Parts: sequence; C-alpha cells; structure tokens
Amino acid sequence: MCGILAVLGCIDNSQAKRSRIIELSRRLRHRGPDWSGLHCHQNCYLSHQRLAIVDPTSGDQPLYNEDKTVVVTVNGEIYNHKQLREKLNSHQFRTGSDCEVIAHLYEEYGEDFVDMLDGMFSFVLLDTRDKSFIAARDAIGITPLYIGWGLDGSVWFASEMKALSDDCEQFMSFLPGHIYSSKQGALRRWYNPPWCSEKIPSTPYDPKVLREAFEKAVFKRLMTDVPFGVLLSGGLDSSLVAAVAARQLANSEVACQWGSQLHTFCIGLKGSPDLKAAKEVADYIGTRHHEFHFTVQEGIDALEEVIYHIETYDVTTIRASTPMFLMSRKIKSLGVKMVLSGEGSDEIFGGYLYFHKAPNKEEFHEETCRKIKALHLYDCLRANKSTSAWGLEARVPFLDKEFINIAMSIDPEWKMIRPDLGRIEKWILRNAFDNDKKPYLPKHILYRQKEQFSDGVGYSWIDGLKDHANKQVTDAMLINANFIYPENTPTTKEGYYYRTIFEKFFPKNAARSTVPGGPSVACSTAKAVEWDAAWSENPDPSGRAALGVHASAYEAQKGGIAGKIAIA
Repeated sequence: MCGILAVLGCIDNSQAKRSRIIELSRRLRHRGPDWSGLHCHQNCYLSHQRLAIVDPTSGDQPLYNEDKTVVVTVNGEIYNHKQLREKLNSHQFRTGSDCEVIAHLYEEYGEDFVDMLDGMFSFVLLDTRDKSFIAARDAIGITPLYIGWGLDGSVWFASEMKALSDDCEQFMSFLPGHIYSSKQGALRRWYNPPWCSEKIPSTPYDPKVLREAFEKAVFKRLMTDVPFGVLLSGGLDSSLVAAVAARQLANSEVACQWGSQLHTFCIGLKGSPDLKAAKEVADYIGTRHHEFHFTVQEGIDALEEVIYHIETYDVTTIRASTPMFLMSRKIKSLGVKMVLSGEGSDEIFGGYLYFHKAPNKEEFHEETCRKIKALHLYDCLRANKSTSAWGLEARVPFLDKEFINIAMSIDPEWKMIRPDLGRIEKWILRNAFDNDKKPYLPKHILYRQKEQFSDGVGYSWIDGLKDHANKQVTDAMLINANFIYPENTPTTKEGYYYRTIFEKFFPKNAARSTVPGGPSVACSTAKAVEWDAAWSENPDPSGRAALGVHASAYEAQKGGIAGKIAIA
C-alpha cells in the first residue's frame, strides 16, 4: 500500500504551500517508506509515498503519459495491467509499474475507463492541459480514500484522514465504486453490479464455478516483485487462501524469484484457538509457518497508536486491528512486504453467526448486500490500515470483482444456514473445496465454526479490554456520554474509552462522522438485530454475543454479560 495526497485548485502556490504539502504527505510515510514523489502544476499538487511491490526499481510516482500532460498518483495494484497494456499498444510506457496504465487509459477513453481496471486502487489524475482532474476508488473500498474541501475552494484527496483533517474545513470518506470529476463537481457511481440493487438472484449453485473463480482470484494476487506470505488464522477463509496459494505458487512467476514454499503468519495469546488451528493448517499444506504471541497488556499499550493509524472508534474494528497491527510489525521485520488475507468472505456468504437467525432467503441476501457495501468502514479499513501502519500491503482475494459477482448471483437459498440439511454457515464455500481425492484442508478445519479474529486470538483479549476500559471510565462518565458525545454516543465503557482516544487525535466533527454507529450483535447491521429479540439485551459485536449459536457464547443475564457457557 502507498500513501497519496492531492491538493487541487488552491489559491496559494508559494514555496510555503509546497512545504506544507510535503509536511502533510510525510504523515503517510508509514504507508510508503520506499520513496517520496511530488508533482506541482501551478496551484495543483500530487504527492506520493511509495511502497514498492511491482517494479521496485523504476515505478516511482507520480506517473505520467508520454508528454507528461497527464499526471496520476495511485495507491493500489492493477492485476490486469498486462492485458490493458496490450490494448494500449500505440502508447509508450515509461515504467513497468502496473499503475501506469491509468494515465494511458485516460488518454484513450477519457473518464470512462475505471471499470476496465481489475484490482484495488485509489487514484487522483490531473490533466494539465485544462487543469481538470478525476479521483476514483475501487469497487469495494479495499484501499482507503478521503475527500476534503478547503476554505480557499481547493479540493483535497488523501489515503488517510490525518493528512487532510487539519487543513480542510470539511471532509468525508470517499465512496467506494465512485469517481469524482472536477468537470461535474460531484461524485458518480462507476461500479453497478446487479447485487447492488439487492434484487434476489436465482442462479443455481455450482461448486466448480465458485471454486475456480476463487482460485483465479488468488492466483492473480501473486503478482509481486518482493517477498510475500499469507495471514493464516486457522479459520476457513484464511485457510482456503493459504491452501490455494500454496498449490498455485509452484506454477507462478513469483516462485522463480522467491521460491515455491509459502510463508504463513499467525498471532494470538498463548493457547488461543487460532494458534492451534493455524499450526495444523500450515503443517497440512506445507508452509513455512511463523507464529507470534502477544499479551493482553501489550495490546492495551498499543491502543493509542492503533487508533491513530486506523482512524476509527468502532469497537469491533479496534479489537481486531490491535493484534493485526502487532503482527504486521513482526512480519515487516522479516523482510516481507505483501500478504494475502481472508477478509470479505463472511459478508458475501453470510458467515457471521447471527446469520443463523435470518428468517428467510430474502432478508439473508439483503443483509449480505448491506454488509458488502459497508466493508470499507470496517474490515477493509482494518486490514489496510493495520498493515500499512508498518509498510505492509494486504491483498484480499475474496473481494475480487469477478468472484463477488459470481458468489452474489447464487440463489441465497443455498447460503441459508440449515442444520436440518447439515449446512452450517458458509456451507456453499466449504462444499466447493470439499475434495476427498485431493483435499485442500482437513475436514474439521474446513467445517470449523466461525471465529471473529478478535475472538480467535484468545477470548481473554476482549475480556481484558473490557476490564481495562472499566478502570478508565466511571459510571458517571458513561451516564453523561450523550452530553459529551451527542453523535454516535458510546453505550459501553469500552466504546467510551476508544472514543476519548480518537477525539484526541481527530477532534473535528467531520472526523467523528466518518465512523458508523448503531446497535450490532456479532458484527450484524442494525437491521439484523431485529432478527432475535434477545439480542437487543446483549448488544456486543463479539461473535460470542450470538447467544444460542456460538459454542463459547456469552451467558445472557439481566443487567449484563456474565461468563461463558457451552452450547450442546
């Protein structure tokens, strides 16, 4: 992942302004420690902090067309850049960077080229011939992007809020699947798949089609010129990513450079469920496995730094980001710069345990659509910013455009959790990779119950966070929370504690408005809380809050949560 900052149409184009842009861009240097670039054209500035993954030697940014009249700064990866270069055979390329195609596509097709890109990306492009510009974000929002407005009429874009929050009067998260055009002065949607309308699909389930689409998604993400690995928690999603990557690595170009044995990484409290499962998966598929441990206190000590980097006060996101943040630092110390990760599967297939309570296939499908549309505010934000804090790039095969379109076109009746038919959560995905002749994973891993990352690293992690927050926040503070924080008022001491840290770094109203709110159980949307009346008395985003579903669920008692019980 890289860091981009663009300021367009400001009044001041002095040396002082240039110095200010450089200063603000340095706030993103953790994202791109390999090189810094800045292009100035009159009162427009495009800066870039580079993490070199593809073409490390010549792909520095900003990037240009042949005569340098089109300038682009990009954060992301374009997996189909070689195919696009073939279409652009009349153009001369300066570098081997996958992102250079964007400048030439604009020359060839104008603003209507974004849907041709297959990858994860945020970019800002300046046409110096008329000083017009566009900005766009990938379909799901895997890469972060913010848009802001200055009092001088300038428009700002940045990979992280911290690079523009001080200088913009107003700012917000740039919507995924959208493009901003200075000619129109507004955002418009470029990504319009059928599932966005939430219309109920009817395509029959074909396990072969689903499996091959995922294998293709993993393979295209092996595009790298630097060492890489896979984040392996031992759950279904990360285990499938690792198993498929391990099989495909031997036949990929990257194996010639970095070897054919895959590296996998896991973190947890000693004795945690994830560590045990991940080790078993790694041994089974033959990876070189790296196991990291952390303590509850080490996680608590990192909270302020985590919240500064991930730029949210959402409880679930902070719980899961902290171990991911600690693990990313360890991974980077080994010389690894890119990892594959399993985000997105639970949203696509209804893998969260609260989906057990979905009343019918219509509501099941509508909830998956809502969850995918909100990924940029939760899991995508966590996966990107937790890793980028240490100059590590995370790629997510489940959020491949083609794979999503195939998975979301399946009749949701097949995704419904049906114990009477032996179907647990994400059964259609598990079944697609259930191959007795050449198994991808051990059966009990393939059919392991869903564990949210913040739970799987060790149940005492969340319990420890709550205990710590209870010591920092008094009853009186929580009672008066609606006066102190009238917007998205925290309802728990843990939420209140995170909010105080967030407000210290990002005190503006615009900053707090970038974070979603509302009740949630086991990562549900507010709408899905209505599926079970008991959940309204237990509003905790942990998977263990799915009472009657999780094997180590919280015990619901009047007045709060106490202990754990085993569900037969």
